[in-house]
Amino acid sequence: MADKILIIDDEPHIVELIRYNLEGAGFMTLQALNGNEGLALAQSEVPDLVLLDLMLPGIDGLEVCRQLRMDDRLKSIPIIMLTAKSAEIDKILGLELGADDYITKPFSVRELIARVKALLRRTNFYEGPQTIRSFGDVEVNRQKHEVKKKGEKVELTLKEFELLEILMENNNKVLARELLLEKIWGYEYVGETRTVDVHIRHLRRKLEDDDKNPRFIETVRGIGYRFNGSPE
Repeated sequence: MADKILIIDDEPHIVELIRYNLEGAGFMTLQALNGNEGLALAQSEVPDLVLLDLMLPGIDGLEVCRQLRMDDRLKSIPIIMLTAKSAEIDKILGLELGADDYITKPFSVRELIARVKALLRRTNFYEGPQTIRSFGDVEVNRQKHEVKKKGEKVELTLKEFELLEILMENNNKVLARELLLEKIWGYEYVGETRTVDVHIRHLRRKLEDDDKNPRFIETVRGIGYRFNGSPE
């Protein structure tokens, strides 16, 4: 069955452009022109991915994103934010609330579809034998895309999970922010290294006993990050 994409945008011509091209690429689509309608569709249809405009009438895109991440059935759905604003603060706010990616209008339809496909591929990336790795009291199940701390499930976004994985796989190695951007996001974020910092901050809050004095995810000033653990 084709993946189902929910488009939430208040500009009908943009919705139609995205719908036409996504369906031409083999996806099913749902469309909403405001935040309330988008949330209702997400709850009733449970899409595989959400394309979410930042500037919506009524409930804006940031609030829609926040509510999606608070819903147990919807919290793991990949979200790409669409924004006409290019200021870094708008992008960072979206990422803080759990968006997996963003794209600034006007955008290339080909690039948008490429990002949609990339996110959906990564959602079901691990198809091999079950692989469980651990550090401290944290357990990472690659096949199930699941993380537990002290036996309790910890909800990570797709990008947070991928970032944790690449850090664990490079145990005790310093990874530059630019490298992490390239490997995790798959394209150049020139001057946008705060994107990495935001996700690292989220990981520390969720996985470290004291996120202000992290034990496992170390900041290497002026360069990037290093994972200090013994993944098994």
